[in-house]
Amino acid sequence: MSNNRCGRWRDHRQVINGIIHRLSTGTQWRELPERFGPWKTVHKRHLLWSADGTWNRLLQHVQALTDAKGDIDWNINIDSTVTRAHQHAAGAPKSQPPALRSSKGAPQRSLQMATSLLVPLAEAVRQARALAGPAAG
Repeated sequence: MSNNRCGRWRDHRQVINGIIHRLSTGTQWRELPERFGPWKTVHKRHLLWSADGTWNRLLQHVQALTDAKGDIDWNINIDSTVTRAHQHAAGAPKSQPPALRSSKGAPQRSLQMATSLLVPLAEAVRQARALAGPAAG
């Protein structure tokens, strides 16, 4: 399978840790610490995995494992809080900018999905590290 790339992929664990760090701290992509590798690599991999459904498959896998252990509470709570908007908030453009139109809302969906993945993903990484032993670090 050719992916039009030269060279090797950066370590997935390092990139995932960078994505988790970025989502949990809210830092800008360009401000990611060097230990996660080049910020462009982390950002592009996040966009690629969002577009090709990797995050969705990962979420389904983690949910299946967690549900099998009985650790998921599938009850849904709905908050009916109302927040008033400023009077100048009315009349904003109704259409999305062209960059967002082409992605069909993927950045927002991927952010919501990634945020919901943080705890189970961190647990999966901890388990993988425990299985790999101290040499894998």
